[in-house]
Amino acid sequence: MKTCVIIPAYNESKAIGGLVNEIVSKKKLDCVVIDDGSKDKTGKIASANGAVVIYNKNNLGKGHALKQGFKYALDNMYDAVVTMDGDGQHHSEDLDVFFKEGANSDVGIVVGNRMFEEHKMPLVRKLTNKFMSWMISLVCHQNIPDSQCGFRLIKREILEKVDLKTRKFEIESELLIKTARLNHKIKSVIIRTIYAGEKSQINPIFDTLRFIKFILREYFDK
Repeated sequence: MKTCVIIPAYNESKAIGGLVNEIVSKKKLDCVVIDDGSKDKTGKIASANGAVVIYNKNNLGKGHALKQGFKYALDNMYDAVVTMDGDGQHHSEDLDVFFKEGANSDVGIVVGNRMFEEHKMPLVRKLTNKFMSWMISLVCHQNIPDSQCGFRLIKREILEKVDLKTRKFEIESELLIKTARLNHKIKSVIIRTIYAGEKSQINPIFDTLRFIKFILREYFDK
């Protein structure tokens, strides 16, 4: 599959250069970084390491940034995209397991699963993730043990069919739900867990409440 890696990034100058370099130089993949209104040199560093950079003047949210990346991939005729976070949580060496699982024709999305090393995950993040993953699995009628993992492979046919509405972190749940409703399989692959003390941009209270509101709306509007 002709694949590009999409990285939404906000103030990730510390980790973005090394990640992009590994993707472009070692894995020989195209990389698109959406600099979502960063105040640091995220975009310049990404560009210097070989990424195509899309700049947003203001911070518009992860969902909006991902949709910009998806549009770029569709316009440039990629067969699939891999989404990764820009904070160094995801390791480029894990890309191969996504490509292997994604080769199956009946799979629409491949999602990373960090829960085999959940002891490495900060407690609040672990509890929030378990709750969200349980709800998503219930709505999708498929087992998705780590529904909030941003490391994913998404095939072109999914991006062409799914109309994404959200602009924040709930876009990752929206994508899973709408893919399941198209009767595509969602598979999970084990990936390593990398935490270096970085602070999650997800607010465990407000983002969880917004997530619950989104899930209820999706459930009753199906």
